Amino acid sequence: MTLTLPFDNSYARLPARFHVRQAPAPVKAPGMIAVNAGLARALGLDAEALAGPDGVAMVAGNLVPGGAEPLAQAYAGHQFGGWSPQLGDGRAILLGEIVSPLGRVDLQLKGSGPTPFSRRGDGRAWLGPVLREYLVSEAMAALGVPTTRALAAATTGESVIRDGRALPGAVLLRVAASHIRVGTFQFFAARQDTEALQLLTDHVIARHYPGAEGPLALLDAVVAAQARLIAEWMALGFIHGVMNTDNMAVSGETIDYGPCAFMDEYHPDTVFSSIDSQGRYAYANQPQIAVWNLAQLASCLLPLIAEDDSEAAAQAAVEVATASIHRFADLYQAAWIAKFGAKLGLTAPTEADRPLIEALLTRMAVERADFTRVFRGLGEGRARDEFTDPAAFDTWAPDWQARLAQDAPGAEARMAGVNPAIIPRNHRVEEAIVAATAGDFAPFHALNAALAAPFDAAADDPFRAAPWPEQRVQRTYCGT
Repeated sequence: MTLTLPFDNSYARLPARFHVRQAPAPVKAPGMIAVNAGLARALGLDAEALAGPDGVAMVAGNLVPGGAEPLAQAYAGHQFGGWSPQLGDGRAILLGEIVSPLGRVDLQLKGSGPTPFSRRGDGRAWLGPVLREYLVSEAMAALGVPTTRALAAATTGESVIRDGRALPGAVLLRVAASHIRVGTFQFFAARQDTEALQLLTDHVIARHYPGAEGPLALLDAVVAAQARLIAEWMALGFIHGVMNTDNMAVSGETIDYGPCAFMDEYHPDTVFSSIDSQGRYAYANQPQIAVWNLAQLASCLLPLIAEDDSEAAAQAAVEVATASIHRFADLYQAAWIAKFGAKLGLTAPTEADRPLIEALLTRMAVERADFTRVFRGLGEGRARDEFTDPAAFDTWAPDWQARLAQDAPGAEARMAGVNPAIIPRNHRVEEAIVAATAGDFAPFHALNAALAAPFDAAADDPFRAAPWPEQRVQRTYCGT
């Protein structure tokens, strides 16, 4: 069965300084790990053909399909606050864009070999990070969070050397609304390339925010999208782990699942990333980091926001851009109240409900109660069991019950629809990676299937369980 893809590559039509034409590097013996048949069908693609020989060859990088225009995108970024004027796709190749029933989307290979942006790296990925991104990104999609998606993953039949170890290589076929980042704007702003900034701005508006009229409206739209996204993360106990500006997509999707993790025990200072030694990207810091990143985007857009080259116009541009960034706080707080209020079963939570929400979170932090199991337990009548000292819950519950009594009936059903029973817990992801590294992909497939229905698990489903102390994974790692 022949694999055909409806490519229409708008990013490739931008000037040469936006990217480098680069084909993926072929591999020795590709083998398919998984094909996301449901996503393939939603995109209007032939899932059987994708799983066939041509699909395996394409995912692994051995076949460039007709209509593709493979390239590596240029971008810059702040990494842990430090400025890097040139980063770019060092281990990824954008095959192109397809126009699908879900809209225009990128098809990108991760782990597809070196590019001019690889910075002496091999451009490859080992199996672990590929499986982690596949599992976590698909879990996020099932949870309703804007995210890049995993369409397929393949082994390469070659080894990748990491920390002196030979590990099995793999490639991920990723789908995204686009791979344009805050760092893409920074790349051109650092070079004072106003023409490229204007082209990029027009491209992003046309692709993601067609109602936006000009650069300031684009900034407003990205601020609003990120406020909603970060509130989604916080309501699920998700920690991105590496919120560099080159890892913030202007589309408002979660992108680049490196040292990411979902919390087991709740504490606002939780950090999993092995490379975040200072806790810059801790759970509670994510809203502030989003603001910091958005301020970098705003600074890039200032030359386009200013009406002319005068000092007065420049100052006016700073003032309106600053006002746009300051809107994040109200937008985020409103989204946070809506998300956490819904987790308590409230139909129309307001700012007046904040003390009730924060009182529960404070008790959870002191008790190190499991984030997911407490909130799921509220609707199932067993949240109290998650506290070492049940009195911590008992002193809070009457206020909650009183608030529910003022609301519409059916709180249990409402909570069951927003509080997942199953998340990609770190120890389960690690189990799947360890098994797959030894050649057994059954745990990966079982976990992936469970994560596809996060709200529907039976009470005795083993994937609902929190880890035992000896199972806890305290550190997660970047894929490079």
